[in-house]
Amino acid sequence: MTVNHSEERKSSTRKHTALPKAQTLIEALPWLTRHYGKTVVIKFGGNAMVNEELKHAFAQDVVFLRQAGLKPVVVHGGGPQISARLDKEGLVSEFKAGLRVTTPEAMDVVRMVLAGQVQRELVGLLNQHGPLAVGLTGEDAHTITATKHWPEIDGEPVDIGRVGEITEIDTGAIEALLADGRIPVVSSIARSQDDGHVYNVNADTAASALAAALGAETLMVLTDVEGLYEDWPNSDEVISRLTATELEKLLPELASGMVPKMQGCLHAVRNGVETARVIDGRVQHSILLEIFTDEGIGTMVVPDTPEGTDPEGESQA
Repeated sequence: MTVNHSEERKSSTRKHTALPKAQTLIEALPWLTRHYGKTVVIKFGGNAMVNEELKHAFAQDVVFLRQAGLKPVVVHGGGPQISARLDKEGLVSEFKAGLRVTTPEAMDVVRMVLAGQVQRELVGLLNQHGPLAVGLTGEDAHTITATKHWPEIDGEPVDIGRVGEITEIDTGAIEALLADGRIPVVSSIARSQDDGHVYNVNADTAASALAAALGAETLMVLTDVEGLYEDWPNSDEVISRLTATELEKLLPELASGMVPKMQGCLHAVRNGVETARVIDGRVQHSILLEIFTDEGIGTMVVPDTPEGTDPEGESQA
């Protein structure tokens, strides 16, 4: 009998390369079971929004969630693209209290870039995998209603133009799309409740408000950092998990760029969302790593709970 050692080696190699893939899938099983049928709101931003490879990986992740039985909703801003377009139009980008001063002329650009460029591109990437994504803005079906936002600088209210503060969320259009198996992609623009204007709304704030209104299981915020640091800039140790009260105590010490993200996480978990996560959008497939692996890779914020219980609903005893 002739033994084909070459074929035996090939078979052995296939087994060794296939086994880790199977183990990865098995590790995901309890998380697939836990999250099945649940709504996940994802704020898309940072490098993941401008890097081509990261954009494609993000779209794959969102479609994977949908095909795995979850209900993803994507909310996006578009700061870099807006700044580039304003510059091209000869309009100055000015910021006060960490927010873009939005004149009526700038608002026209914001609206065009968010709804006509960023949203269209993202919907196109998602729809490469099937007829899944549908784009809308907060204006559509009164999804997001806002009033003029007056931030304070040195105790005085400051006029920063067409920047809105969310007053109401109507989830009807989004829920109809989810029920139809679609992936809503929402631009962070809002219709005014009182003056007929359209307002630019912070995308982190919009994502957290939508997550709360939808009764989402999870809010995920993509950033350009690994998560919330324990003692930045003295240490790059990331806090993997903290409660709403622990986060609230940290807020005054945070860098300005992290404040709206972490305020959004706090609002979400204090209004019915089970977990809010800040994850590094510079890591390919960071969404899947956070949701479907035992380790996770970012910072997770959970509601305050009675002593002796787990914030995700399981007893620690």
